[in-house]
Amino acid sequence: MDKEKIARINELANKAKEVGLTEEEKQEQKELRRLYVENVTSNLRAQLDNAYVQKPDGTTEKLEKREGSKE
Repeated sequence: MDKEKIARINELANKAKEVGLTEEEKQEQKELRRLYVENVTSNLRAQLDNAYVQKPDGTTEKLEKREGSKE
């Protein structure tokens, strides 16, 4: 997510605290937050997909996906 969108999220949050948001701004805020969460979730999944666990004997094993996990 680019810095402009993050800045807009913060701008809307501050405005909501100070004077409130219009319905249009609330919808924009909701969509920006959804995109932000989607982006963070995607990045975390990518990190976990490339994670390895080191066992006490020094061997490494790729971290496996849990059953029933969301893809």
